[in-house]
Amino acid sequence: MTERTLILLRHAKSVDPDPYPTDLERPLSPRGRRDAAAAGEWLREQGLLPDLVLCSTAVRTRETLEGLQLAALPVMFEHRLYLGPAHDTLDLIRDGAPDVSTLLVIGHNPTLSMLSDLLAPDALPDEGLPTSGIAVHTVPGAWRDLDTAALRTHHTARG
Repeated sequence: MTERTLILLRHAKSVDPDPYPTDLERPLSPRGRRDAAAAGEWLREQGLLPDLVLCSTAVRTRETLEGLQLAALPVMFEHRLYLGPAHDTLDLIRDGAPDVSTLLVIGHNPTLSMLSDLLAPDALPDEGLPTSGIAVHTVPGAWRDLDTAALRTHHTARG
């Protein structure tokens, strides 16, 4: 079986929720824009260029994706990534394109930290992924069989 790579990226820092009608509409803060660019730079430096991106429909996740400044990539925007439970996100990954070797998931906490912990228990620090936090997991086989995936590395991007 071919080894695959799963990259979990928590969205960059967003603005305070006060002036926005819904949480989905909150954009990135200026710091968040800098951090998203730093996350993209780190991914490029590590050679972690995804074949496919699964991205939450929230404004802040879309802006994080844009801020990564990665080459044009296939992207699937998925509302279930917005505050859905970790098991639902795992099901989305399992049902993904079988020929994808590197998958980037851009979403929210606590879901992404919980998912990372499901795949590699106690590998992340106790506080989980901060904003612009990246967890890179090695998937030993097919996406449909994903139950465990060692944490290869984690990084917090700051710009």
